[in-house]
Amino acid sequence: MGYISTLVIVLSIVPVVPFVLAYFITYYMKKDKKRAFALAMDVTTLFLILSVSALFNNVFGSGFGFYLILLILLIACGLIGGAQNRLKGKVDIRRMFRAVWRLTFAGTGIAYVVLFLISIITYISAA
Repeated sequence: MGYISTLVIVLSIVPVVPFVLAYFITYYMKKDKKRAFALAMDVTTLFLILSVSALFNNVFGSGFGFYLILLILLIACGLIGGAQNRLKGKVDIRRMFRAVWRLTFAGTGIAYVVLFLISIITYISAA
């Protein structure tokens, strides 16, 4: 179990690595750039969630980062599900989760860059 947790921690520190690995492995096996990019986004989202929650906890000195991300995900599911229900009269759960997961990739990607820069700046200014 120690090797698996160490691997997850290392891949969470630099979430670009799992993106590149997933993209090239999928492209090599399927020869489809669009599918490879989508799968790479889906795989990287998990590592981005872990990384952003750790960065949030580090920058703001709290333990609420992971729960904040989960709260935002639940709110997004409710909003997208409500919009689907109003527009089509039913909720397509698979499309809703896929939309939320892809939006999470974009949001956590931006949050990762911003929080990483904030943590670097605070580290340099504290020295």
